[in-house]
Parts: sequence; structure tokens; C-alpha cells
Amino acid sequence: MTSASHDLLQQVIEPVVVSEGLDLEQLDLSQAGRRSRLRIMVDADGGVDLDRCAEVSRHISKALDDSNVMGDRPYTLEVSSPGVSRPLTLPRHWSRATGRLVRAVLHDGGDVTGRVVSAGDTSAVLDVDGATRELAYTDVRKAKVQVEFRKTDDTDLDDFEEED
Repeated sequence: MTSASHDLLQQVIEPVVVSEGLDLEQLDLSQAGRRSRLRIMVDADGGVDLDRCAEVSRHISKALDDSNVMGDRPYTLEVSSPGVSRPLTLPRHWSRATGRLVRAVLHDGGDVTGRVVSAGDTSAVLDVDGATRELAYTDVRKAKVQVEFRKTDDTDLDDFEEED
């Protein structure tokens, strides 16, 4: 996608997303056979569920049709929310990860893993093995939320009955 077509799509889509109280995280247009595939990723504080994605998808589709920005080409519209594998690249991503375990690879070659305590405009505070560490975003090369698996004990399984 050229930067001009990306900018034009963003001019049509972003106001719709913002009016729904969401953030436009990503916008990609690619060719999929004879159709174009428009992938849009939205997010909000507290996350975005499937119903909300479907609702904003209807509004985006109407705005695209009304603007004719996609022309006469057939296209597939996909609206989703980021999963845990999304990189933490903006302060709002860090803020939304409060309470979650993250791993950050630093520009100096080191890395740090800790639980996000708080996040501001320029840095996040992590709990690293019981010690507080402030991590400036400018020091981070890449960062992601770590998937944590909860160990279950036998009492958690008492609610399930075996079928004969």
C-alpha cells in the first residue's frame, strides 16, 4: 500500500474508530487474489471484545462505502483487537499492560522481565523480583506481555463431573 492510499484510508477510518471510543492501532491493505484485504486493529482501555469489533466494523464499512475510497474493487474488511503478542510500543500500550508480566529487550543488549506497576508518558515502573525499577521507553528496543499459565490444583477440578 502506498503512503498516499494509507493516509487516505486513515482519514476515512480513524474518525469512525475514535467516535466509537477506540484507538486505531494498525491499518493494512493487501491484495488477496482478486480482492483487497483491509485489516484494521483497534484497542481501548479494558480491551475490545468481539461484539465491539463487529459493531465498529459495520460503521467502518459504511464510511468506506460512503467515501468510495476503495473504489469499485471488491474487498474484505477484517477488524480485530491486538492479542497479547502485540509489541508494547506506545505509552498507552504499557498503561494497558498494568498488572501484567512483560519482558523488555533493551538497546544496550540487556533485558528485564517484571510486572508493570504503572506507566507514564516517558517510562513505566516495573516490579522486578520484588524491587521497583523505572524503565524509560527510550531504553527499550522491544517489549511484549508474557503469557502466564496458572497452575490449577485439584480443588479447581471438583466442579467437573466425569461422564460415563
